[in-house]
Amino acid sequence: MFTMFQEAASGMDPNGLALLGAGIGAGLSVIGAGIGIGQIGLGATQGIARQPEAAATIQTAAIILASLVEGAALFGIVIAIIFKFI
Repeated sequence: MFTMFQEAASGMDPNGLALLGAGIGAGLSVIGAGIGIGQIGLGATQGIARQPEAAATIQTAAIILASLVEGAALFGIVIAIIFKFI
């Protein structure tokens, strides 16, 4: 792994650091989305367990929140890809 950093920093490839930054940015975006959706699922599951009669409302809110988190992750990935080409 350190050889990849050394090759990118040594200037062998002029776009090496840009590609490295794009990869790190896309990876962090996906990791953040995974953690966020996991927390949404945790909260929805606990809410439904506490109040089963409100399951439909909680499920709807959880789906909307999960789509917003996915949208933010997609935005992060698109920005990382743009960095690759600029």
